[in-house]
Amino acid sequence: MTCCEGWTSCNGVSLLILLILGVALNAAPLIFSLVEEDQFPQNPISCFEWWFPGIIGAGLMVIPATIMSLAATKRACCNNRVGMFLSSFFNVITVLGAVYCIWVSFQALLEGPLVCNSKRNSTVNCEFSFKNLSAIHQESFDLEWYLNNSCVTQVLSSLNNPTSSDTVTQHIIIHFSVFLGLLLVGILEVLFGLSQIIIGFLGCLCGVSKQSRIV
Repeated sequence: MTCCEGWTSCNGVSLLILLILGVALNAAPLIFSLVEEDQFPQNPISCFEWWFPGIIGAGLMVIPATIMSLAATKRACCNNRVGMFLSSFFNVITVLGAVYCIWVSFQALLEGPLVCNSKRNSTVNCEFSFKNLSAIHQESFDLEWYLNNSCVTQVLSSLNNPTSSDTVTQHIIIHFSVFLGLLLVGILEVLFGLSQIIIGFLGCLCGVSKQSRIV
């Protein structure tokens, strides 16, 4: 196995791990909201998990490149120039999906969980549009909703129904952990994807190892 095939195989394993992690992180707030629906129906963790950054961006869009790269372990699909070219091509899709995951996660971290904004504490008020997704609010760059605990005080003083401080804090921690994790997953997928694009391109130009002949 040449260095091109070896690195391709390593990329495949890494992308598989990141793929699974991205899907699991994206599913976490959805499962939590489903479990807590009877107790906290008007305050979902966020709108951004419904954009499926981990399931679609860091998940489904990474599958083709992952399968192609894992095939290098058996010296199959990537043991020729066409295979290395396809490996590079599929990793372009991986990079695009990872960038989507990064952008959605970045916006989610800037906005904070819906529970921190009593005026938008229902998914009914979420605006699912690319225009809304591209609007960056400069005043949120300091992550004040997470660092200063101002969100908890604001929610407890503004909601009509009694709300547990522990529940609000739990939503904040889940939101921060999930989207910070997805942000890191997306960044790593971009790095692995770009490296495989380069390796695949070099393998396509220079060729890969030939099967040894049986004497």
